[in-house]
Amino acid sequence: MKLRLVRRVVPLAAAVAALTAIPTASATQSTPARPGSHHQFAVGPQYDTTHVYVAPGTEQAFVTSWTSTFGGTTIGPVSTQVTPTPSRTLSELVVSPVGTLSVFDYTTPVPYPFGTERTGWLVTDLDQAVRAARADGATVTVAPFADPIGRDAVVQFPGGISAQLYVHNTPTSYPALSSVPENRLYLSPDSVRAFLDSYLAFTKGRIVSDDRHADGAAIGLPGTTYRLIRLISGFGTTTVTVTDGHLPHPFGLETTGYGVPDLGATLDRAKTAGATVLWGPVSAGGQDSAMVRFPGGYIAEIHTDR
Repeated sequence: MKLRLVRRVVPLAAAVAALTAIPTASATQSTPARPGSHHQFAVGPQYDTTHVYVAPGTEQAFVTSWTSTFGGTTIGPVSTQVTPTPSRTLSELVVSPVGTLSVFDYTTPVPYPFGTERTGWLVTDLDQAVRAARADGATVTVAPFADPIGRDAVVQFPGGISAQLYVHNTPTSYPALSSVPENRLYLSPDSVRAFLDSYLAFTKGRIVSDDRHADGAAIGLPGTTYRLIRLISGFGTTTVTVTDGHLPHPFGLETTGYGVPDLGATLDRAKTAGATVLWGPVSAGGQDSAMVRFPGGYIAEIHTDR
């Protein structure tokens, strides 16, 4: 049964950026962190949001299409500033069974480097997490800054993979997801080792599988193979696609993969809601999958395990 869309507008202080919150931990100073020596910073995958930057003026069309496809509830939209330098965006949180999204529809130019971060990760302590990220080989591309409801920073792991870290001041609670989304990364053979060392140290993650002969049909290249690495951590699941970069459109443009119980029914709902199937469905690697573009330009991988 499709979940009923619930929309409500909330005050500015309750609907910004990722729009999730836990009490901010004390930022006590400590000695510099050693690689991998820190505690777990993750809170839970339902608090980790995919950052969706839609084409100007399309926020409502995107949110309606997404919730019509997957169900869910929304908080916002609200016009606010979520960057440390002047800007303006309509910001909306979408809490759906397959993942949480922070949607941004900018009414001003987007200040660099915002828009390059893939996800927002709720952490237990922002200052300690930033120190640990540095110690684990990441760079801090946006130093900690205050927003109307908390604090944020952006870090970049080797290979150019960026994530926004955040804490908020007012606690809230979201239910566990029915399906934990995949953070889908594309890397070159030259960067994958440094990325794994840094990413796994910071996330306290582990490698679930490393298939050096995965079926290329899953990335639009039937008859070929590629390396597919699956990771898991407190921040959820991550798939790392290692290729020579010879990828057909739209592979590499998606940031997240979403698991559903019935791919065909989900694609039917998506098309009815204004989305376009760009590739598939295709069967490969124990999954049926497709690539879908939603109104506003957001591209997502959707799959069902066989």
